[in-house]
Amino acid sequence: MRILLINPNTSAHVTDLVADHVRRQLGGRAELRAVTGRFGARYIASRAAAAIAGHAALDALAEHGGACDAVYLACFGDPGLLALRELSRVPVIGMAEAACHEAAAAGRFGIVTGGAAWEGMLREFVAALGLSDALAALRTVAPSGGAIARDPDAALAILAEACRACAASGAETVILGGAGLAGLAARIAPQVPVPVICSVEAGTRAVLASGASASIRSRPDPVESVGLGPALAARLIDP
Repeated sequence: MRILLINPNTSAHVTDLVADHVRRQLGGRAELRAVTGRFGARYIASRAAAAIAGHAALDALAEHGGACDAVYLACFGDPGLLALRELSRVPVIGMAEAACHEAAAAGRFGIVTGGAAWEGMLREFVAALGLSDALAALRTVAPSGGAIARDPDAALAILAEACRACAASGAETVILGGAGLAGLAARIAPQVPVPVICSVEAGTRAVLASGASASIRSRPDPVESVGLGPALAARLIDP
């Protein structure tokens, strides 16, 4: 199985971090190719940055997705997920969607992530999944995911505190969300009274479960474009 991992922001160090964590989890069961967004924000911390990241994810799929069996959108919030599924000929797994479904299967859940702007965006995301009733709590911490990736040790205490607050609000599990937070769930889990789900690991599990089956999609109508990268422009003409 060949997996294309897309980090739709432009922080290559985050791509390397999440790809290393995913490869350890895969343990040789699949081949991973990780790519970083060609343009856009260094780290997504606003609706505008998320919208641009969706475009960057589509650009990456068109450029690098030809030989893959599955696509892993490795960004909590899943920018461009539905559009990727529309154009992809193989299954596309979103990190946030996979983590939320895994957590909801165990009961009411909480989410902890970096960056204050994500609270409203993630509440809307969870509502779109039909899981609002299962969301017990959502906490954001001041450092962005990018800042946490650069200095994870400095964020451990505040992340653990936010996870405990979710548990106190009725969460039976807590998602630690974000590519830049890869591997931190295991480090703070002993300080939290409920299970802590690493969103990166939840996404990887969902990718492996998807196998190499064909993507079920409605083929969009061809459309001409202006100013896009050549690969994406070609994909819009021949989706």
